[in-house]
Amino acid sequence: MMIAMTAHGPWEQGDPPAFWPVFPITFGLLWLAVLAAAGYLLWRRASARPAARAQDPLAGARTILAERFARGEIDEDEYHVRMSALRTEP
Repeated sequence: MMIAMTAHGPWEQGDPPAFWPVFPITFGLLWLAVLAAAGYLLWRRASARPAARAQDPLAGARTILAERFARGEIDEDEYHVRMSALRTEP
């Protein structure tokens, strides 16, 4: 006696659920978000480099000197002496 099998596995026992397209769409959107975030970070890093190169190297020293004067670490005479030293070209 031969038994005819109509189902070849658990995947052929009916229609797939109606929400099955949600998983591949969500997975695709996840990868798009990862790629977009990576692209944004690379763009931001590349666009920040020219601005850093163009900045005056003495501007940072002047800022630090002004902050030290404001905190009272140096007096007015020392501030003016050091600021004039920063203004003179070597």
